[in-house]
Amino acid sequence: MNVVEETEEAAIEQAPILPGAERLDEYLPLIEGKRVAIVANQTSMVDRTHLVDTLMALGVDIAHVYAPEHGFRGDKDAGEHVTDEKDFKTGLDIFSLHGSSKKPRASSLEAVDVVIFDIQDVGVRFYTYLSTLHYVMEACAENGVKLIVLDRPNPNGNYIDGPVLEMKSSSFIGLHPVPVVYGMSIGEYAKMINGEGWLKRGVEVELTVVPCLNYSHVMDYMLPTAPSPNLPNQASIYLYPSLALFEGTVVSIGRGTDHPFEIVGHPLFGLGSYGFTPEPNEGASKPKLEGEQCFGQFLGPERADLVHQSGQLDLEFLLEYYTFLKDKTVFFNKDGFFDLLAGTDVLRNQITEGIPEDEIRNSWQDDLEVFKTIRAKYLIYQD
Repeated sequence: MNVVEETEEAAIEQAPILPGAERLDEYLPLIEGKRVAIVANQTSMVDRTHLVDTLMALGVDIAHVYAPEHGFRGDKDAGEHVTDEKDFKTGLDIFSLHGSSKKPRASSLEAVDVVIFDIQDVGVRFYTYLSTLHYVMEACAENGVKLIVLDRPNPNGNYIDGPVLEMKSSSFIGLHPVPVVYGMSIGEYAKMINGEGWLKRGVEVELTVVPCLNYSHVMDYMLPTAPSPNLPNQASIYLYPSLALFEGTVVSIGRGTDHPFEIVGHPLFGLGSYGFTPEPNEGASKPKLEGEQCFGQFLGPERADLVHQSGQLDLEFLLEYYTFLKDKTVFFNKDGFFDLLAGTDVLRNQITEGIPEDEIRNSWQDDLEVFKTIRAKYLIYQD
């Protein structure tokens, strides 16, 4: 690296990261005189003001808002059916994309010229905002509506890991053949959906991505707003890719406590020194193992930082709990949810067969290399 490159790299490291939503000069000219719909939630902030309020104050003609899982205010349970409503502050109609329909209806796009998508992602395949992005892109393409994605940094953007989804396991918690952790911003991901022909019938949307400034994939990014009720802090966000696999098992990862995705436990786990009892709370009205005392581990920021720095999924606890709990027949939920999270039935079979962790990891590598080649075509930011 020469002196100029070192100076430029140092400048990027020192300058604050600026999300796409804060680069108003870049996208206001694109929506001037246009009828605009916005896909947004509580993370859609321009500094300390919501994007919707910001644009309304600037005189932008907003038709309505689309809301993803957890709702416009981000206060709904995971998987909860979200209904259409009217925003009490702005009076705008809010159409749910996690209710009776997960795709914008053609009727809602009839008088719209452009849709703005601005939602903070966490860089994990089964985080459903990616599927919402997919269906918004598809609807826009089918109805001749332009799409602007206001890009935001990926807090788990520094690594790529996990099994690549097999299309037989495609669902709303994973539509595309990508690994669990894919190392891309949501703007880069939108480019990939378009470029790889993943929309129905291979349609493409007229897409503009407003990039972040001063960002690279290896940079740490502390989310200023919780992206969903059960990811309340940075530790939970770093641990989420690894611990969410437990959602397809009998083991709790702390929903219904003050530390969701920071703890792991089960009533019959005798090795754990940490105890907790899941109870209904905001974001978890019916938590797994409600009212039952669980025993396990509190992972917290220390383990979260280790996972983040390691650049790979943490499989230790998943393998440990399966090994320790006596009744193997009930460990994985019968609904197949674990396979949807993993994106394949291979991981579950490897666990039940007692395959060592290093062999499990090695089994992903060829598919990861193929994905990395695809990914490289759509990158906006340096690794």
